[in-house]
Amino acid sequence: MSLTASIGSVPALRASRLPPDGLYEGPRELRRLAPGQPDLPYSLFDVVPLGPVIGAEIGGVGLTRPLTPALRGELDRALLEWKVLFFRGQHPSSAEQRAFARNWGELETNPLLAAGDDPEVARFDRSSAPSFENVWHTDVTFRERPALGAVLHLREVPPYGGDTMWADMAAAYDNLPPEVRARLEGARAVHDFVPGFARFTPQERLVPFQDRFPPVEHPVVRTHPATGRRMLFVNTSFTTRIVGWDREESDRMLRLLFQQAHVPEYQVRFSWRAGDVAFWDNRATQHYAVNDYAPHRRVAERVAVAGDRPH
Repeated sequence: MSLTASIGSVPALRASRLPPDGLYEGPRELRRLAPGQPDLPYSLFDVVPLGPVIGAEIGGVGLTRPLTPALRGELDRALLEWKVLFFRGQHPSSAEQRAFARNWGELETNPLLAAGDDPEVARFDRSSAPSFENVWHTDVTFRERPALGAVLHLREVPPYGGDTMWADMAAAYDNLPPEVRARLEGARAVHDFVPGFARFTPQERLVPFQDRFPPVEHPVVRTHPATGRRMLFVNTSFTTRIVGWDREESDRMLRLLFQQAHVPEYQVRFSWRAGDVAFWDNRATQHYAVNDYAPHRRVAERVAVAGDRPH
């Protein structure tokens, strides 16, 4: 039988269809740097990548000492390039943690969260209390100026579990289908603190904050003010709808965009030891605290750096 005849005799595949808006297998574009940005070496510390686009351990830097201008500048470049930096075995005091964070700007507090011994440091003490960070989210996008970044210190870790994951939202945007990126051009979405906090906070505690934190609008795709990269800027905790779209169309698109943080190629996962510190770019990432350590205790303290208005 000829090759042509053999090919012609192959039976046709049956008709099939996947539900729309799924996540499909195949190659993904994984760019750590902005187009045209040179990949330069670091001279003041060691960098150990934990993935191709996001997450690196920094060696040779002590966070309990003041940063020189040169060290601060190189750490800032590392933050922009790797999106989240990890520092092992630092054990900073609250004052030292605040001093490190202040190298990137004024600090902000979140009155909806419990404070530690220092009022500018939020404490997450999880033992008998239920965890509520185990959803992909970007911190405080319900503010007009969401946080630039955050510095998280693990004071006490459980014997197993309790990892934190981060996702690169520039990679998520890069890999959206062209027709979706075109559809999102100029789109804006509403962010509201109520749905994110109402699941675990009594209503009477939230009501007094409604006037202080009214719903705000941000671009669905924001441009990073330092790198110029475009990034998805919606999240499950706080984004409620796309402005000007009917509810069904908005819900469907947001479901698709929320799913992008779940792609493993865009993620890094960090296993904590007591005294470790993570510093992440809140403009460029989402994160997820894995809640798999009950009934053991996990104590973390976080300092947030005030940010700018997304554009």
